[in-house]
Amino acid sequence: MRTPRLTRTSRLSLLLALPLMAGACSQWNGKESSLRPEAQAAMASQSPEALYAAGLDALRQERYQQAVEFFDGVEREHPYSTWATSARLMSAYSDYMRNRYTEAIGALDRFIQLHPAHRDIAYAYYLRALSYYEQIVDAQRDQRGTEIALAQLQEVANRFPESAYARDARLKIDLARDHLAGQEMNIGRFYERRGLYSAAIGRFKRVVEDYQTTNHVPEALHRLTECYLALGLVDEARQTASVLGHNYPGSAWYQDSYAMLGKGVKPADGSSPGLLSRAWNTIF
Repeated sequence: MRTPRLTRTSRLSLLLALPLMAGACSQWNGKESSLRPEAQAAMASQSPEALYAAGLDALRQERYQQAVEFFDGVEREHPYSTWATSARLMSAYSDYMRNRYTEAIGALDRFIQLHPAHRDIAYAYYLRALSYYEQIVDAQRDQRGTEIALAQLQEVANRFPESAYARDARLKIDLARDHLAGQEMNIGRFYERRGLYSAAIGRFKRVVEDYQTTNHVPEALHRLTECYLALGLVDEARQTASVLGHNYPGSAWYQDSYAMLGKGVKPADGSSPGLLSRAWNTIF
């Protein structure tokens, strides 16, 4: 991310100010300020360039709480300077780096609202999406956070389609969708183990229909075959297994389905290999 350049005079004043700032740090207890009282008082007399550069120095040394305080100091002491806007974004980045995602998201929401035309607005959207993405939990738990992260990542891809941020967002979208499909599979297996086959079918069909690009689809088709057989729906089971064999002929899931149904299973006629949606829609 680009940062404002320092003039020669500003760099000289910064060099004089940094020893005071760097030497004014104390052990941080996670709640109170990480800076000694004299350093906090000294902020009022420092230039925005000095405070901003002190924040960058703290970032380089991975003292993220101190970086937040220096960047916030730029906003507090010099709210109308050209450095204040960049400091707001860098403060959010510092919060992100110390895993304080709620604080980072709040700061980024304000930045996006106040500076929609800023040169780094794409990065602000991307960093906000990352702050949600980093909180994605495993597929065993509630996936509401994953859905929010997915929406945020999609917004980056839609708003800034040619940017490097969009390219990375699209990669992460795939993983987020895989998490959501994984949750559907977990719930479907839970229902199937308890003999609630109709409920399980609903979950497995959603994986096949809504998450076709994930690696959960072969198992979902196999589980559908199992559930249909358990309900006595042999034709539906054979048709589903045929779709599985047509799209994933070498998978262990197809071999299991074939073992259950035998010679009654064959790839669906009239479709091209790999076109799951077409083959699926001809059956259901």
